[in-house]
Amino acid sequence: MPFARLHPLPALARARRRVRSSLRPVLQTAAAAVIAWYLAILVLPDPRPAFASIAAVIALGASYGQRGSRAIQLSLGVVIGIAVADLVVQVIGTGGLQIGVMVLLAMTAARAVGGGELLVSEAAVSAILLVTLDPSASDGFSPNRMLEALIGGGVSLAVASLFFPPDPELEVGRAAQTVFTGLAHALGAIATAFDRGDAGLAEDALAEARALDSHVRELDEAISRANETIRLTPQRRPLRSQLERYARTSGQLDLAVRDTRVLARYAVRAVRSHDPISPELPSAARELELSIWELAGAFDHPSRSETARNHAIAAGALAAHPGDATPVTMQVFGQVRSVAVDLRRAADSAGGSDEPSYEVPTEELLV
Repeated sequence: MPFARLHPLPALARARRRVRSSLRPVLQTAAAAVIAWYLAILVLPDPRPAFASIAAVIALGASYGQRGSRAIQLSLGVVIGIAVADLVVQVIGTGGLQIGVMVLLAMTAARAVGGGELLVSEAAVSAILLVTLDPSASDGFSPNRMLEALIGGGVSLAVASLFFPPDPELEVGRAAQTVFTGLAHALGAIATAFDRGDAGLAEDALAEARALDSHVRELDEAISRANETIRLTPQRRPLRSQLERYARTSGQLDLAVRDTRVLARYAVRAVRSHDPISPELPSAARELELSIWELAGAFDHPSRSETARNHAIAAGALAAHPGDATPVTMQVFGQVRSVAVDLRRAADSAGGSDEPSYEVPTEELLV
């Protein structure tokens, strides 16, 4: 490629964005390593407590964004690895083969106490670090390394949960917006497929709707992590009402994703049948798409939930009187109304309504 065609500035801009996006966890990890080092110096006789910093870096790096219970497991894995290696190295010494034995024993011990994959892996890593980075380990057992690991693990939990916790609302909001965006794109593709009679577009919409299941799970996990962050961090508790809105809405979003997936499957069948497409169908699907976009903005501007509700009702009204539609098209109309009900209830939750609409009959919801 000629030199004149290189574009270093966009590459630098991308690099800056990547650095900015990871700056917070990097600073957290650096702070945890420093705090663990000086805290270990204060309470232990070792003038170079490297394992305190190592434990803090490993535990915090692997547990960033995880729930507190997972972070505790990861810290425990570090302690187990160091303890097993420190004890057994007195018998078999150090070396390449010994490292394999250390890893085997550390992972077995971690599994024996009920650890998951991350805990087991961290135990193995910690065992290797002890044998390779601390040659004095073969001079005799020292409880200092275990205490250093405990200090480092405790510091990592404090840094992650109390002093520099992740922004719970930001994480949940990003996860929710991913679901909203994917759902709106799927509904828009369904509407265009009806307009053009394009089965390929309907299949694309079906694929996009199927891919949303993982994003819905990520949203649920983000809400769980955010609730734990708020519980551990008193200054975050005023955000609880906002997170409750997300939590109430996520259930309806899950239903909307499932029903949209069924709608896309019916759309593929309807377009492939070459039967006449009722003119109300593209408009109804676009009303559902508009409802999603308004719903996405309702958490920052609750008044938009009313607009989202109106679009859902409009979609339901367009699908209410299919006339002489074919059986396949009748299925599509019925599924449009199902999605409309999901979005109508989601709009109520996003708007902060305290009146549950789950027991209200469908016909009343779409009036």
